[in-house]
Amino acid sequence: MSNTDNTQPATSTCSAGACGSCSSTSKTVDAPAMPGGQTYRIPTMDCSAEEAEIRRVLEPIAGITSLGFQLGARRLTISASAEVLPKALDAIRQAGFKPEPVDAAATAPAETPGDDHGHGIGAGAARLGLALLVAIAAEGVELVLPDTRANQGLGMVLAVVAIWLAGVETYTKGFAALRRFKLNINALMTVAVTGAFLIGQWPEAAMVMALYAIAELIEARSVDRARNAIKGLMELAPEEAAVQQPGGAWVTTPVASVTIDSIVRIRPGERVPLDGTVTKGNSAINQAPVTGESIPVEKAVGDPVFAGTINETGELEFRVTAAASNSTLARIIHAVEQAQGSRAPTQRFVDRFAAVYTPAVFVLAVAVAVLLPVLTDATWLQGIYKALVLLVIACPCALVISTPVTVVSALAAAARRGILIKGGTYLEDARNLKAVALDKTGTITEGKPKLVDQKAMRGDATAVRRLAASLAGRSDHPVSKAIAEGLNLEHDAVDKFSALAGRGVQGSIGGKTYVLGNHRLIEERGQCSAELEAELKRHEEQGRTVTLMADDQGVIALFAVADTIKPSSKAAVADLASLGVTPVMLTGDNEATAQSIAGQAGIKEARGNLLPEEKLKAVEELQKRFGLTGMTGDGINDAPALAKADIGIAMGAAGTDTAMEAADVVIMNDDLQRIPTVIRLSRKTHAVLWQNISFALGVKAVFFGLAVFGAATMWMAVFADMGASLLVVANGLRLLKANVEPARAAA
Repeated sequence: MSNTDNTQPATSTCSAGACGSCSSTSKTVDAPAMPGGQTYRIPTMDCSAEEAEIRRVLEPIAGITSLGFQLGARRLTISASAEVLPKALDAIRQAGFKPEPVDAAATAPAETPGDDHGHGIGAGAARLGLALLVAIAAEGVELVLPDTRANQGLGMVLAVVAIWLAGVETYTKGFAALRRFKLNINALMTVAVTGAFLIGQWPEAAMVMALYAIAELIEARSVDRARNAIKGLMELAPEEAAVQQPGGAWVTTPVASVTIDSIVRIRPGERVPLDGTVTKGNSAINQAPVTGESIPVEKAVGDPVFAGTINETGELEFRVTAAASNSTLARIIHAVEQAQGSRAPTQRFVDRFAAVYTPAVFVLAVAVAVLLPVLTDATWLQGIYKALVLLVIACPCALVISTPVTVVSALAAAARRGILIKGGTYLEDARNLKAVALDKTGTITEGKPKLVDQKAMRGDATAVRRLAASLAGRSDHPVSKAIAEGLNLEHDAVDKFSALAGRGVQGSIGGKTYVLGNHRLIEERGQCSAELEAELKRHEEQGRTVTLMADDQGVIALFAVADTIKPSSKAAVADLASLGVTPVMLTGDNEATAQSIAGQAGIKEARGNLLPEEKLKAVEELQKRFGLTGMTGDGINDAPALAKADIGIAMGAAGTDTAMEAADVVIMNDDLQRIPTVIRLSRKTHAVLWQNISFALGVKAVFFGLAVFGAATMWMAVFADMGASLLVVANGLRLLKANVEPARAAA
């Protein structure tokens, strides 16, 4: 059978064969229905163990061309012929699942977290509450009423009712698993509760099932906090937008119906409904939901706006540049969903361990039941009871749930800061980074030239600056634009304006001809001097581009332009060094510029004049020298080096598809300090992961000892297992609010 899936495998809180009854922590990417495929909703399928069980029963069926699992939506798309499809559905039903055609389920009410999750619950909180009351009544009959046949019969009936109310789904899937010789939590609970009932411990069997189901419900709702952390982002963008009609009227329209190039209006205090480019107005936009920036960003005509951000001060009109389904916010959610669908190294280890652990404990339980009466004076009923306690303790939920909840919480915490981490592997590996290669332009620097120095060589300084602003204002060259913006003066009329290819511009102002150009132009005009050459050398050593203004008598003024470093770059470099990570700058700019910018940022090693393939070789060399190496760039020009690095990090990627796809980690704004934040988050995540694993295994070890050598009961086993599960979930959820900002930022 060909198993070509349309989705990433969903992050699961259990491993196939280990735990068939725990809460999924991911909202997986919905896969479109495949051509010729039929989609079904399976209410009790929402974690990868159940996906694995369904795969296993469908594999022997010839004629199935592909499967598309959507665990978040509990949907499965089967592409198969009309003759094969009934066989597939029958196999799924025999495995204990109930597939429903999507159109039949489309009108079903919205699912409540924790209800109908297929975790042995089979009902909502009200039904489980009733089950607990009936189980308590069964306990009361045994403890209070006389030990007569009638009372025993009443107790058994109450126990059966309680078990049915709380555990009908557990029994359905448990027996299906046992028929396939599959040991998961449903099978363990089925055997344990049935065994307890058969040896006369029916009140305890009823109470165990009720407590187990209630604990699962609480656990599922706790885990939903991690699952919904990203889902909440989808609610940031409004569902309607004010769209301008051809006649000029404004009509409120669902965002899903708004087409590209439509004009949308947003008033102060409203959220931006779609991505677009401002066409009218000025305002400050709070972009924290997308980029993590805490300070509002000023927006004017020509600037981009993103869905989900908040318009704070003025009214804006913008032209839509992306459909609602392809907005930056939608792509952020999609990227995090994909990240949640990839398993972290620790999770893979835990899943492999749990797949061995559960059968091993089952064998141990059988050995205890058989050998304890033989080797000691314990009765056969006592041996069987201890074995049943071991089966309840054997539930690996606390162990396997510890990793995905922690990882998903960390991914959500990063996304809230404008950091997209493309999977648990990169989240865990970031803590081991030893070196980070940094591109210069747009990463360490602002990425655009600015006027940083100016000097009038002769004449009135104010008049000279106005002449330069007039000439520069007529040119489209980036250096000229930087001079005009930096001077910010009114322009005089320029006549006979012309561009001097590769040299500068020329024009007449007030009847007199002036030039504004580079060193080469002034040399050709024979207007250089030793004093001027020394001044030029001083600026060039600092990585600046110098433009000179001259008339027929000689040079009038000097303007130095440079790509300045970002305000956060120096602090970010210091943070990296404090974390034991060596920053290295790689740039295509000349060596003098590279060394100047590196010195300003506090970087000790910088390499200039590098072509893209040479950056790749530089990353390879850093990997040999230091070990795990990251590469930070714009995700386009640095693609070879980003691909070669152990972790590729794209900077300033808001609205850029290419950058999102090229890198393993995406920083949605231009703040280099997000890289130390990723490393700190990775280290904290690793610590929480192993806290949870150690705690879960420690609890198991203690209760194993109590069960075999002490007086552990099934009640204690349930409380220990589910208590441990809830505690590791709570510990993992702490990462949603973890403080992983650089120390100076936190202060």
